[in-house]
Amino acid sequence: MEAAGHESIQKTISTRLSAGRRRYPALRMAPMIDMIFLLLIFFLVAAKWRPAEDFLPFQLGTAGARPVGLVRPEPLIIQIIAAEAGCRVQIGRPPNTVNIEAKTIEADLVTLAQKVQETLVLQKRYGSDPVEIVCGPQVKWEHLAKIYNTFYGAGLTDITFRMTE
Repeated sequence: MEAAGHESIQKTISTRLSAGRRRYPALRMAPMIDMIFLLLIFFLVAAKWRPAEDFLPFQLGTAGARPVGLVRPEPLIIQIIAAEAGCRVQIGRPPNTVNIEAKTIEADLVTLAQKVQETLVLQKRYGSDPVEIVCGPQVKWEHLAKIYNTFYGAGLTDITFRMTE
C-alpha cells in the first residue's frame, strides 16, 4: 500500500503543479520577424529604381531654327601685325586686310567692322562662331583693345586669343 499511496501523492503533486501552469495561446515572434525580413528583401529586389523613360524631359527645336551641329566650326583666324604707323589686321583666309593707323583709327575701325561683316557673310558664318585672334609681339595694347571692342560690337561673341611664344 505504501507504493499505492506514494503514487497517489505524486499524482496529486503533478496535478497541482500542472494546474499552476496554465497554457495561454502565445504568438512566437521569431518566425514573424523572419517573414518580415523576407518580405522586405523581396520588395527591395522587385522594385524598379530607375524612372520610366517616357517621363524624361525632351524639347523639340522650332521649325526655322538653325540646325545644331555636333562639330564645332573652325575658328575665323584674325591676325594683327604691328606696322610703323599702327597695325595691320588680316581677316580669314585668303586674308582681307585693313590697315589701322594711329591718326585715322576711328575711320579704320569702321572699315574693319564692315570687312568683318563681309567675311562672315561670304564664309556663311554666324556671330556665335569662334573667332581666334593671333596678335604679333609688337602690337600696342591700345590698338588691340580697340580692335577687340570693334569685333564684340560687330556681334562676335566667341572671341579667343591664340597663345604664341
